[in-house]
Amino acid sequence: MTLLGITVNTKGILNNNKTKEKSNSMARLHIDNLDTKILQMLVDNGRKPFLEIARECGVSGAAIHQRIAKLQATNILEGSRALIKPTTLGYDTCAFVGIFLKEPDKFNEVVEKLKEVPEVVECHFTTGEYDMLIKLYARDNEHLLHLIHEKLQPLGLLRTETLVSFREVFSRALPVNPTNKK
Repeated sequence: MTLLGITVNTKGILNNNKTKEKSNSMARLHIDNLDTKILQMLVDNGRKPFLEIARECGVSGAAIHQRIAKLQATNILEGSRALIKPTTLGYDTCAFVGIFLKEPDKFNEVVEKLKEVPEVVECHFTTGEYDMLIKLYARDNEHLLHLIHEKLQPLGLLRTETLVSFREVFSRALPVNPTNKK
């Protein structure tokens, strides 16, 4: 089963010595009601044709094309992607792994090495005990053990703590027009 979605940028600035991510150093951009309506339609259906969006918004197809280009240029809209259900490809185990680094100043190097492990689908710089938190998928517990011992430990890890997800209960996009604006 393939689901399609839109990734809406919700990242802020990350200022630290461990990572240099692409940041949104500009102030939050104002989006009007038309932008909000366009974004919500794309979140609901990332494959919705621009002309259909235009009809529902009461504007021209060119106007929608320009608005979407603006939303992409300002990094509000990062793009679209196919979301594949991991179990359909044989990845039955989802795990969150808290990583403690031997040398925390090697954070960027470890991140680059983690990008080479295809089963690692997310990596977060977090507060708390861990230097980073990753999400990964494995075929089964044996494969998970292999990933941790053979792929992750050699990256310079002091130790890891692993949480296995029994199942994802829900996943959703953030609201495009939050009701509790500040």
